[in-house]
Amino acid sequence: MGQTASSPVTSSSQSPVDHQSLKSGSLQCPVDHEISKSASHKPAQCPVDHESLKQSSQKPAQCPVDHGSSMSSLNQMPTLSQAPAPNQTMELPTARTSSSIPRDASEKWEYPSPQQFYNALVRKGWETPEEHVETMVDIHNFLNEQAWQEVLKWERRQANDDKIQLARFKGRPGELSPKARFWLLAGWLLPGRFNTEPPFDRHDWIVRRSKTGEEVRYVIDYYSAPPEPDGSPVFSLDVRPALDSLGSIRERIAVATEEAWTSYRESTPSRG
Repeated sequence: MGQTASSPVTSSSQSPVDHQSLKSGSLQCPVDHEISKSASHKPAQCPVDHESLKQSSQKPAQCPVDHGSSMSSLNQMPTLSQAPAPNQTMELPTARTSSSIPRDASEKWEYPSPQQFYNALVRKGWETPEEHVETMVDIHNFLNEQAWQEVLKWERRQANDDKIQLARFKGRPGELSPKARFWLLAGWLLPGRFNTEPPFDRHDWIVRRSKTGEEVRYVIDYYSAPPEPDGSPVFSLDVRPALDSLGSIRERIAVATEEAWTSYRESTPSRG
């Protein structure tokens, strides 16, 4: 339950980068890849083309929106300009899309507009074709919607009908979680089965259970995965509650046990 992949999206008890488990699924990436094929045949990766960015930056791959600086004290969102960047050659939309993720009892979080997203790229020194920015925003938003759905699966085990909210969040790119370090070690030991690439981004989400006011921290690791045969990109999300409390530890153990048992039953031939 702690992992999904987009285009397709799947869940499994294996490593978030066990690519055998990523081959099946039904949820499709929102981007029309038939259109984009003529422009690129590169393997799936973070929405930012890091190969082209290496000339200008050697920083680890990460989300282009800097969630760690210039943050509003009220909504924990970065303050991003809607004005065109210097030397920008085409107009980008400034409308922001509302997410499905509640911020409080009356409002939902909003995603950055394509113009804000592009300004974040420029601020980081990442050279990105302006015509690709709207596609990148679509993928960014899609991945976060899928992450929220995984959070809801965990929360339904605990809070049932409680109306949970994303109180705040923090981007921690380049800061590996203990679990990500473990899978990197597994990839070093068994490169044929596990990926050797780290997640391209990490978020920590603080979820508030509205009935009790309790806050629970979730860790989300964002991975790239091998593309589909048609070239469509695939992303894997590893979403789980942080081991900050006995309740979260119990849930992690319970889910791991359930998934291991399910995997064992499916792999064991039935008798009789």
